[in-house]
Amino acid sequence: MTEVTIRPAREADAHRIVEFVRALAAFENEPLEHVQITTEDVLRDAFGDPARFEVLLADRDGTSVGFALFFHSYSTWEGRPGLYIEDLYVEGSERGNGVGLQLMAAVARLAEERGCGRVELSVLDGNPARKFYERLGMWHTEKWLSYRIVRPELSALAALADSGN
Repeated sequence: MTEVTIRPAREADAHRIVEFVRALAAFENEPLEHVQITTEDVLRDAFGDPARFEVLLADRDGTSVGFALFFHSYSTWEGRPGLYIEDLYVEGSERGNGVGLQLMAAVARLAEERGCGRVELSVLDGNPARKFYERLGMWHTEKWLSYRIVRPELSALAALADSGN
């Protein structure tokens, strides 16, 4: 098997990034209509000013076989930035070949270079990749619960800022 190389995504990779996000949704048994991201979104948010996220791609033989999409976070307790991995995906035929490890190592290297104090991600409870993350030294933070708000509730909450409440 040829070597995998990890590289930063380029604008020409925007469509492939969307394909990976859709493949991840399928892997997680989520309806594809829940995936709203478009190539234009990737171009705007990964390559615009300001860039909202970054992507590393894993390439084998000139084809991207996996990706890590991440962005900066900040820990007030540590007084240091961190990196949050929103998505990590490796094609099924490449799983078990070290591609995920190489992507995680590349994100960790960037975190170190940028003075980050942590790398975080969220994993669905039934995802078999949990064992992979635990082997890397990551742990499940049982006390911290993830909360989320989306539209239309997000819009309703934002409207309160205008009303002075």
